[in-house]
Amino acid sequence: MTAESLDLYRSAGLAEVDPEIASLIERELERQRGTIELIASESFSWPGVLEALGSTAANKYASGYPGKRHYPGCEIADEIEQLAIDRAKTLFGAEHANVQPYAGTTANEAVYLACLEPGDTILSLPFAQGGHPTHGDESNLSGKLYNTVSYGVRRDNFLIDYDQVRTLALEHRPRLIICGGSAYPRIVEVERFREIADEVGALLMCDMAHFAGLVAAGLHPNPVPHCDFVTSTTHKTLAGPRGGFVLCRAEHARALDEAVFPVLQGGPLLDTIAAKATCFEIAGSEAFAGYQRRVRANADRLAAELAGRDLDILSGGTDSHMLLVDLRSTEWTGADAEKRLHEVGVAVNEIAIPHDERPADETSGLRLGSPAVTMRGFDQEDMAEVAAIIVGALRADADLNSLHARSAALCARRPLYPGFRGYCSFLAG
Repeated sequence: MTAESLDLYRSAGLAEVDPEIASLIERELERQRGTIELIASESFSWPGVLEALGSTAANKYASGYPGKRHYPGCEIADEIEQLAIDRAKTLFGAEHANVQPYAGTTANEAVYLACLEPGDTILSLPFAQGGHPTHGDESNLSGKLYNTVSYGVRRDNFLIDYDQVRTLALEHRPRLIICGGSAYPRIVEVERFREIADEVGALLMCDMAHFAGLVAAGLHPNPVPHCDFVTSTTHKTLAGPRGGFVLCRAEHARALDEAVFPVLQGGPLLDTIAAKATCFEIAGSEAFAGYQRRVRANADRLAAELAGRDLDILSGGTDSHMLLVDLRSTEWTGADAEKRLHEVGVAVNEIAIPHDERPADETSGLRLGSPAVTMRGFDQEDMAEVAAIIVGALRADADLNSLHARSAALCARRPLYPGFRGYCSFLAG
């Protein structure tokens, strides 16, 4: 490499250094702009969050914790991470926060490493009934290391059977009880879980990855006062960067921090931590609370409109950003319905409904969420149009071209990141 070419890389932006990747990122932005995004685990991050992710904070290796780093030159890294920690604690009223987990999965694994030994028993909602694979599913490391006992949801109303939770807890005496999940659209009654945990001497963990934004806005009960550990991602209803964090009681702080680093992870992603700090700052604002109120209203309207067009909504509705469509009364599998909706510019994901008799690669349900479309400005009338497009696409005589044009018109009316080209360039100007 010549000195001249090296100088080019030092001074050039992405489009000059790697036009192929620049083009792909721009195409991904156009895909997002032209899609009605209803995947419940996705949202669109704030521009300020994206800017922090694309910052020079990515250059610093800062393994360890504020004031206890393994490398010099971490003075500013300490300030960035401490700010993220303090904002998370203030936002959720927590005694301790660890903001280093790379993802929600590693956040959950860190809790297990902090409080469990291999072979210990955990009591959790199974993935097939709305839980998450990291809550002890046999396909996941958690299911291989720990003994999992599963409680479920009732067949008549698809709500958690708290009597069953208590019965199983008394019988199996778990070390850890887990509540929260990835496909449970109703309020998680954490206080009832706390009562059961106390009765059997168990620790309690809540995975609030899906509804953390609603908690921040006061629209879902805060699990922090009732739990030993609370885990979350920052990229769902919080609309932050892709990553995780853990809140816990002070008595568990040292064990948790050691489980994250050095046991589970290496050096923290400082750019992501900076973006998490920005996410927490925004989440404490009244503007964010207003956004979450619209997320809830849009989810309710979508559920009502789909039900009014003869699609079955599991549990009859939602208390959150998420709703589950039960397709058993139709000719559609979840997998086929997901593909059909993709053809008309609507992104949802298939999901197994509780007590599903179809195999996992087909399923009988769809999971829909309102955070992403609400972020780009969709209102309740827009959600009525979205419902009409969904139901229209699932008809045998559907005019897919016409329906796709209606999706495109909605997206054009509610532009995403206007003026943005998909990536930031600090070299510009």
